[in-house]
Amino acid sequence: MAIWRLVPFIAAVLVLAPVGVIVSAMFAPTSDIWQHLVETTLLSLLVNTFWLALGVIGGTALLGISLAWFTAVYEFPGCRFFSWALLLPMAMPAYVTAFVALGLFDFTGPIQTALRTWLDTDLSWFPDIRSRAGVILVMTLAFYPYVYLLARNAFLSQGRRSLEVAQSLGLNRQQGFFKVVLPLARPWIAGGVMLVLMETLADFGTVAVFNYNTFTTAIYKAWFSMFSLQTASQLASLLIIMVFIVIVVEQQFRSRMRYAESKRSARTQRIRLTGWYAWLVTGFVLSVLFWAFLLPVTQLCIWAIQSFTQDYDVARYLEFLWHSLSLSGLAALLTCLVVIAVVYAARRYPGSAMRYAVRTATIGYALPGTVLAIGVYVPLAWLDKQLNELALQWFQIETGQLIHGTLITMLIAYLVRFMAVGHYPIDGAMQRITHSIDEAAMSLGLHGWAMIKKVHIPILKPGIFTAATLVFVDVMKEMPITLMTRPFGWDTLAVRVFEMTSEGQWEQAALPAVTLVLAGLVPIFLFMRQTEK
Repeated sequence: MAIWRLVPFIAAVLVLAPVGVIVSAMFAPTSDIWQHLVETTLLSLLVNTFWLALGVIGGTALLGISLAWFTAVYEFPGCRFFSWALLLPMAMPAYVTAFVALGLFDFTGPIQTALRTWLDTDLSWFPDIRSRAGVILVMTLAFYPYVYLLARNAFLSQGRRSLEVAQSLGLNRQQGFFKVVLPLARPWIAGGVMLVLMETLADFGTVAVFNYNTFTTAIYKAWFSMFSLQTASQLASLLIIMVFIVIVVEQQFRSRMRYAESKRSARTQRIRLTGWYAWLVTGFVLSVLFWAFLLPVTQLCIWAIQSFTQDYDVARYLEFLWHSLSLSGLAALLTCLVVIAVVYAARRYPGSAMRYAVRTATIGYALPGTVLAIGVYVPLAWLDKQLNELALQWFQIETGQLIHGTLITMLIAYLVRFMAVGHYPIDGAMQRITHSIDEAAMSLGLHGWAMIKKVHIPILKPGIFTAATLVFVDVMKEMPITLMTRPFGWDTLAVRVFEMTSEGQWEQAALPAVTLVLAGLVPIFLFMRQTEK
């Protein structure tokens, strides 16, 4: 049917529409608020964002590459456990790690309080966690698994073999790593670093908890504190330009992937570490896991128990939980349905135009949530206004807010942002269905949706389940889109965490945060199961 051809193009337009709305704000007349921001805070926003991105890139590259090298090539106590356990911080939203760090290491936190009592000093030497370095450290611990995962795959495919080649040329182990192994793994490492950079530019919760002003916090304040949607759109347009520059650079690095080896035969014998060096590596890896996952989870559990026994409102918390679960479930269902249609259309009607449409439809994940919130809200608000005027003109009634300010706005924004998350597992499963199966189905009179329902979906079930799980968990953790587009009173666990942390109430924020972490563990375990298979 011809309608299948249109689905990827409709999805691409759905993604491009918010981008176009935001970019067009650059050509709108400048307001007094925008002029004030340019004269007072725009330079500081650029400086803060630059140093944050540079620091997080450097920290995640250092941690991710070193951890990947140790777990991929060397044999040391606990290496099998650490190889998958180091992925667990991916289940921790960065803003959760942020408020745990503040709660523990701030001036009034238990660590500094105990040290002041024990040492009887004012601790003037103690580092200030509410600083640029503190934000960089927290985001490094939260985002290093992106680099670790890709770098480890590179080292598993060529690390030991390349090291042996380097040693045969007279280089020692250290020289071989820097001169041979690391350059060969550069495309993978660059891909992980680019993911970290996009996540850093898109982050809102962490910088908001630390009160560290970047573009994402400025966009939120311009909309909800200064009540200037135009100013927020103009700030978002600058951020989206930076994000697209990152995308172009990432595509350039990805095109060089062919220069690296891909054989898995190098996963033979590991280099066994002995003596104090082996335990030194174990201590380093364990310390990273402790600070990035074990300590935050332990403190969250302690706070959650304390808040539960003191002043916990069960009915209200169940409402937060229901809102999060229902919203995540609807978003996962909608995303999977659209992705199935897109993947099926690309399969039935291959071509360059279709390929570009699918690629465009899946770039939404690179767009920050604050940007998407504005890009979706503005056209839907305009559409609501037009519908209201038509209703007044034709029926003399006021329709009010039919679309914007409702769950529809949130679901559209989620669909645009997380379509890529659902696309990759479903498309990967679709690639395993041979065209002979389609031909056999058509010979039996099955076409279009009937073929999808009776033939493709049963085979695609594992991919659909994985996609739905990933989208479900990502929506559960998504803060800026939910915070900026939710209907009045529709608070979720992520919104509850933001409200409590913005007031410094760490214990009250712990229980919803623990729930979010548990939800984030689901895709991690699914990924590990898939890797084992």
